[in-house]
Amino acid sequence: MIKEVLFPKLSAKTNDGVIVKWNKKVGQEVELDEVLYEVETEKTIIEVESPLAGVLKEIKAEEGDTVKVDQVIAEMEVD
Repeated sequence: MIKEVLFPKLSAKTNDGVIVKWNKKVGQEVELDEVLYEVETEKTIIEVESPLAGVLKEIKAEEGDTVKVDQVIAEMEVD
């Protein structure tokens, strides 16, 4: 089953961020709570953990893209 990975609300004041680096490539397995990507907010760079375990099927927000809270940034195949 394909599930969407949404950009989470990281703090009360954070509504968006810039994808700095994806730590996984399409086709790679991802563990639950493994660092999936890094995002830069107004104040810092944050490592964001995966909310799902499975295989990364598609990246919808590339490095350098600005993303908003609840935006679909990737898709994963989960059991």
